[in-house]
Amino acid sequence: MENNQEITVQEIEKSKEILNNIQTYYTGKMVGQEQLGLSLLVVMMCNGHILLESVPGLAKTTAAKTITEAVKGEFSRIQCTPDLLPSDIIGTQLLNYATNSFETKLGPVYANFVLLDEINRSSAKTQSAMLEVMQEQQVTIGGKVFEMPEIFTVIATQNPIEQEGTYMLAEAQLDRFLLKEKLNYPSQEEEYTILNRIEQNVFSAKDSVATLQDVAFLQKLVKRVYMDASIKKYVIALVHATRYPEKFISPELSGYFNLGASTRGSIALMEVSKAVALVRGRNYVIPEDVRALIHSVLRHRISLNYAAVADGISEEQVLDAIVGAIPTP
Repeated sequence: MENNQEITVQEIEKSKEILNNIQTYYTGKMVGQEQLGLSLLVVMMCNGHILLESVPGLAKTTAAKTITEAVKGEFSRIQCTPDLLPSDIIGTQLLNYATNSFETKLGPVYANFVLLDEINRSSAKTQSAMLEVMQEQQVTIGGKVFEMPEIFTVIATQNPIEQEGTYMLAEAQLDRFLLKEKLNYPSQEEEYTILNRIEQNVFSAKDSVATLQDVAFLQKLVKRVYMDASIKKYVIALVHATRYPEKFISPELSGYFNLGASTRGSIALMEVSKAVALVRGRNYVIPEDVRALIHSVLRHRISLNYAAVADGISEEQVLDAIVGAIPTP
């Protein structure tokens, strides 16, 4: 089926049903965290990866398990520590004494949804072992290549507060994540609901509402969502403005920039916009879809200097200034 073939009404209706089932399942377990729910859905539809940043205990693991259960996928959790080796993640070769030959044992990364808990606690060598897996969707063990499952999403977490014994993610590693989400504490009302749901044993139920075949259907559909040339130019203009901010925003804000987003940022923004459009029930992209997750797409692809940290200026603030400066098509 050609990617440029127009999406039919029947396909839109089918996608709406699948997405509604998944979203209903998610909200039935998760309290609040609507932005995270949308981001996980979009990442899954784009077959990409997501980085979650928050203090411990804000349901990052629960969210990852919930989205996996919803589509009856295979879930794997890897607790990252400084002594974690690449072979602990991707697998290794073991000697079978009975046959006197080596056998390949695939690591826990070989699953549909992989939770890399506290990824910044693993060494740079181990982090780099994930690059091939995340970008090329394959692992190499003993010179032999093993393809990852068709549906493959890495959900990595990191704690922004505790930095002792951690290794900062390199820009090349950060760029592999389609989205980066920052999670905040729930409100008192939301926390009250969480306690009630724990009492009701809501989180023990693991009934799937979709299949991996449904996810594959959504992924193929996303590629066929129409994006007009004017919207593509809008995406490019937004990313371009992060590279030359002095041309678009005030000198005070542009002075905080160290580095702008690469072409991978433009590609990510285009893919995410198409997924958002499909979630909203359309087979074409509008400017609002582009802006919907722009913080999540670009916050880890731009770099601010120490002056920004000292003055309390966030990536979201400068991105909002750029969005306000670029004319909407």
